[in-house]
This record gives sequence, C-alpha cells and structure tokens, in this order.
Amino acid sequence: MAAAPTLEELLRGCTRSALHLEMRDGYMRDDPLFLRWLSGRRDDPTDRSSWWSPWLQLIKETTARGVDVRRARIISEPPSEYIRFEHEITFRNIASGEQVRWLPRRQATDLALPGNDFWLIDGQHLLIHHFSGEGDFVEHEFNAAPQTVSLCASAFEAVWARAVPHQDFRLT
Repeated sequence: MAAAPTLEELLRGCTRSALHLEMRDGYMRDDPLFLRWLSGRRDDPTDRSSWWSPWLQLIKETTARGVDVRRARIISEPPSEYIRFEHEITFRNIASGEQVRWLPRRQATDLALPGNDFWLIDGQHLLIHHFSGEGDFVEHEFNAAPQTVSLCASAFEAVWARAVPHQDFRLT
C-alpha cells in the first residue's frame, strides 16, 4: 500500500483549489515564532526577507498556477493570545496569495462542522489534522471518502460565506 501524500505533495499537484479550515484557539504554543511574538518581537511587513519562508514560497507557487487557496479560521471571543498572534502575522498568508477569513465561533453555532481542522485539495483529497488537547500536532490523516469530503467541503463553504475577510476583521 502506498503512503498517503503529504500536504506539500498535494499542494504541488493541486490544480484548482486548496481550502483550509482552522477551528482551534491555539496551536503548537512552543512554536519559536509564537514565543518570539510573545516576547514583543514583531515582523516588519516591508522587510520580506526577514519573514519569508519555504511554506510561504510553496503557497506563492501554488497561487501563481491559478490555484484558489483559501483559509477560514473559526475563533473564540475574546480571542486567545495565539489567535492575536495569528491575526497579526496573517499579512504573510496574504503576501503569498492566500485569501483568509475569520468567523467568531458564536456565529458558527448552527453550522455542521467536522471535528478536526483540514485541508481539502481540488475538492477530492482531504488531509485531516489531529492535535493534542494542548494544541500540539499529533498526525495527519488522508481521506478521500466521498461522504467525508462532501461534509468538509460544505462546512468550509458555509464558514467562508459568513466569515469576514482578513482586511476587514478586527479582533475584540
């Protein structure tokens, strides 16, 4: 049996869309970028060489091929420090060609949502993220089951329709 594709492989082969739904209020809180932010260091959006990364380059290459890369974040209010950090550094995602929207959790109550964050590639390849209760990455799970893909696609689009574009979203 072949190994499941990685996110990088899926993005490199992507031709139409890459949708990412995030629903946690914190991830990998020992991330050096987050710890640096907590200590008061802020990135200068005009100094791209100081914050550009291989991940952002991959997204830039993906969007340059015409792939629609969208990220939706469901967040609690008031937001966690981690969400404040994410909001502040989202200029990086935008610079790489991603579209990012934010949805306060209280506005998602009547939406049918999956239990985990995911990437959905070209409407058919689902890479599900599993995290510990503390927000540490545990593993990815590849899934191409039509029912699961359909649920995640409809959940993403429902969130996207309600969510506020990054440039218009203000944290409370």
